[in-house]
Amino acid sequence: MRKTILALTSIFALAALTPANAARCGGDFSTFVAEISREAAAQGVSQSTLSSAFAGVTHDPAVMAFDRRQRGTFRKTFEQYAATRVGPARVKRARTLMQRNGALLARVEQRFGVPKELVMAIWTMETDNGGDMGKLPVIRTLATLAHDCRRTDLFQGELIAALKIVQRGDLPLSELKGAYAGEIGQTQFLPSSYIKYGVDFDGNGHVDLRRSAPDVLASTANLLKTNGWQPGQPFGLGTRNFEVMREWNRSEVYRRTLHYFAEQLR
Repeated sequence: MRKTILALTSIFALAALTPANAARCGGDFSTFVAEISREAAAQGVSQSTLSSAFAGVTHDPAVMAFDRRQRGTFRKTFEQYAATRVGPARVKRARTLMQRNGALLARVEQRFGVPKELVMAIWTMETDNGGDMGKLPVIRTLATLAHDCRRTDLFQGELIAALKIVQRGDLPLSELKGAYAGEIGQTQFLPSSYIKYGVDFDGNGHVDLRRSAPDVLASTANLLKTNGWQPGQPFGLGTRNFEVMREWNRSEVYRRTLHYFAEQLR
């Protein structure tokens, strides 16, 4: 839940592309699903994917209740937040995983230029290294959020991106589970970021951000690299790389905590 609040903070700040023939939000949910299905089909999603993805899909009141409780503002100070997120047990586990995945992290850092300590900090902060990825069906979650008129264009785009993940064969519907804003995988990518930044680093032909540590870590680093990460340069408050990290999360407190966590891992 904490990571979903942070993700929503970022979402509120994003400017989404408006589909040319966006489905009409509000009103009857089944009618909305039919309209978004037509829009997805126009963007290349197959009928078989649409039929399976939307079979029995319903509006989720719990998702809307959670969403309406959020204010999009991170209220804790850096000191308050870091004290709850960068404790000795978590740092110890992260160090152990760094050793266990040392060769992989070295390859990721060499390829993308992002320090292994920062990649590990993100992996740990987001889901405790895959231990808490969320259990909500992503299609139902995003259809519910897209049906609401406050940010329908954003979530219609994310819903269509999620359908494309299924169509590409990256994740089956049974594993397309996530958090309250539709975030997927061990570092909580929104579907559009999954499509844009996902890397098949284990070479099996698919981008699996739920079960493949190589894909997870490489995709995380790729997001930062693609948005202008400067290898070998600092990434604390006031640096260019700290601003690049806005593409991961807009919250300054969260980014400062990531930097602090990474420093503990050095």
